[in-house]
Amino acid sequence: MNIILGSKSPRRQELLKLLDLEFTCRTCDADETYPDTLTGEQIPLHIARTKSRAFGTLPNDTLLITADTIVWMNGVVYGKPDDEAEARQFLKQLSGKTHEVITGVYLRTARSERSFAVCTQVRFASLTDDEINYYTSRYNPVDKAGAYGIQEWIGAVGVEHINGSYFNVMGLPVSRLWKEIKSIEADEASAATSATPTT
Repeated sequence: MNIILGSKSPRRQELLKLLDLEFTCRTCDADETYPDTLTGEQIPLHIARTKSRAFGTLPNDTLLITADTIVWMNGVVYGKPDDEAEARQFLKQLSGKTHEVITGVYLRTARSERSFAVCTQVRFASLTDDEINYYTSRYNPVDKAGAYGIQEWIGAVGVEHINGSYFNVMGLPVSRLWKEIKSIEADEASAATSATPTT
């Protein structure tokens, strides 16, 4: 199938490349708000689905992948901070605690669709103000859920423990995604065979 990654995230593009799949990247404006009644994994799943719908009808033999990642702790969503000051505030709140990184993924073809969410628990060490300021002033925390990238300096010095997929914390649970892509490709092949007229 022709695979489209509906994301402008360089990290998601980098992660999908690990699967040695050929794909193209496209983006589409989508409303990333969500109802206040949603919690936990429901939130990134809702946003990933909204992103997918914004692309409209898909051609046959095309698979669209969209995703969204949030940081979730004590019933509070930590998305992308608005600025460096909010990034510092986020990191202070995450310091010394365990939070969840949840990625919702939505796969859609012209015939079918499926979605899943993967959760990873991340334990932060107690971060000093100097460490937080160092990171936020030298890196780009405002384009990352929870205001941090685990693959950057803050992950090296601040992350004490993770339970689950490391790649999920980066923004795309590639192991689970690989299984889902293989499954949907098998479904597509079966549907195409069934639709072929016999002589």
